[in-house]
Amino acid sequence: MEFQLSMETEEARRRAGALFKKEQQSREAEQAMSDYEAQLQAMREKTARLRALRLARDAGNTKKPRAANRKGAA
Repeated sequence: MEFQLSMETEEARRRAGALFKKEQQSREAEQAMSDYEAQLQAMREKTARLRALRLARDAGNTKKPRAANRKGAA
């Protein structure tokens, strides 16, 4: 009887350990996905900011082309 109780206890302990491990992996996966999405959002925001800066810089650099220097042409 004691042997059977011991086996049931070990089986219950194994099941509990497996369940705990599965739940822990699930939490870690959720955290990893959350971190990934946060990094992706930060990258998108940085890209948008840099694009806006580039467009503003390019809009400010629209100088009129100089007239060609005609010294050499005769």
